[in-house]
Amino acid sequence: MSKSPPKKKEQSRVLSNDQQNEIQEAFELFDADKDGQINYHEFKVAMSALGFMKTKSETQQIMQKYEKDSTDMISLETFTEIMKELILAQDPKEEVLKAFQLFDSDETGKISFKNLKQVARELGDEISEDELRAMIAEFDKDNDGEISQQEFLNIILGSSETS
Repeated sequence: MSKSPPKKKEQSRVLSNDQQNEIQEAFELFDADKDGQINYHEFKVAMSALGFMKTKSETQQIMQKYEKDSTDMISLETFTEIMKELILAQDPKEEVLKAFQLFDSDETGKISFKNLKQVARELGDEISEDELRAMIAEFDKDNDGEISQQEFLNIILGSSETS
């Protein structure tokens, strides 16, 4: 086994309760026959549901690495181990930028009031226009009426750097 590089923050090596619940829910959703195991196809779809789009060969490699008993099935315990490794290996900044793109539906490089209103509507959130404007105003450091990519990173990652 290869050694992994030392981690900057040891606390980031633990999944949140929400992440653990999402992993379990994904597993249970795709364990169609409720036998406590999922096959290759269910595994691939469950990973996709958690945001990990893997090719057929990548999925097979992962299964071969973790699947110990040659049944071509993955248990909840093994699935959790795999997903923990994948989640903790993610680059937080890259994930935040993906989220930014979901908000920036018109691809302007900024989140406008219109973008925020659209996302709130799609999520079914009953947020008033005044509340949406207040959200933008709170984080809009350059006072242009929109949230830039850097401002969004600052909101989510909690940093105060500017570019």
